[in-house]
Amino acid sequence: MANLFLKQAKQYAATRPAYPPELFDFIASKTARHDLAWDVGTGSGQAIPPLAKLYKDVVGTDTSAQQLSYAPRLPNVRYVHTPPDLPLDGIHAAVAPPGSVDLVTVAQAFHWLDLPRFYAQVRSVLRAPQPQQAAGVLAAWCYTEPCVDAAVDDAFWRLYNGSQPYWAPNRRLVDDRYSGVDFPFDPVDGEAHTGPFEFSTERRMDLDGYLAYITSWSAYQTAKEKGVELLDEATVRGFADAWGGDRVEVKTVRYPIFLRIGKVRPE
Repeated sequence: MANLFLKQAKQYAATRPAYPPELFDFIASKTARHDLAWDVGTGSGQAIPPLAKLYKDVVGTDTSAQQLSYAPRLPNVRYVHTPPDLPLDGIHAAVAPPGSVDLVTVAQAFHWLDLPRFYAQVRSVLRAPQPQQAAGVLAAWCYTEPCVDAAVDDAFWRLYNGSQPYWAPNRRLVDDRYSGVDFPFDPVDGEAHTGPFEFSTERRMDLDGYLAYITSWSAYQTAKEKGVELLDEATVRGFADAWGGDRVEVKTVRYPIFLRIGKVRPE
């Protein structure tokens, strides 16, 4: 995963949407304690500031040191550069001891993980359910294709459909809103299922900002390495026409968010 985003780490940090407070309030309401949260695949730290407001300590990990260099520095946040094959005892040493984590989050990175391996790590570090202790919680979410208006969205879907050969196969989990992914956790208190639960976030953008977001795609980087420019002159012209001809006009861009959330099952 790290290599796909390495060359556009700064672009990724600058163009990706922030997540809404409602998402984090919902997640935090499902953990009995708020001592320690672990954000996996933290990248440039989009999920970190809200978590740092709700949890006493936060650990953010990523396989890309360059991505982590753009993450926000906060007094109760610690970042760890982790290799993809870090063994379980390495997780315990670098991230958190067994049974000590209240919440594990994965923001827009769940589909890149080796899920069986990841689930073993999660079950190891999350608080286990006991008579006097509530179970720790895993929350993983993605945002899907942005929505602006009919004209811009039509131009977007032409581009997105044409970009399919350059997406990694894992990306289909995002298109599926994480609904079909194996998620071996119990519903959190007050819920009948593990999701996906829908939220949304908005960002105000001019056309150049919108196109910059597209250049932060892993598919854009992959296409470029194969000699294909997804945002060629004709495509950019089509977006400009759809935008209304004024590139500096600021529009509201909405991103749907889909959350899977569950607690550790009793053994």
